[in-house]
Amino acid sequence: MIKGKKILGIIPARSGSKELPRKNILPLVGKPLIVWTIEAAEGSKYIDRCIVSTDGEEIAEVAEKY
Repeated sequence: MIKGKKILGIIPARSGSKELPRKNILPLVGKPLIVWTIEAAEGSKYIDRCIVSTDGEEIAEVAEKY
């Protein structure tokens, strides 16, 4: 919350990467890349609620777990 206003964090996670297919769900130091972003948003003192927006079913499944 900033100055009495709630903050919504939005994480866009597109599934169609040309350079590195499925990059958002590939492991990076033991966990999927998208999880690092979700955990950072959850750990922020400024973000009250966070959602992941994606067009990929696999990404959505991983995001829902975390």
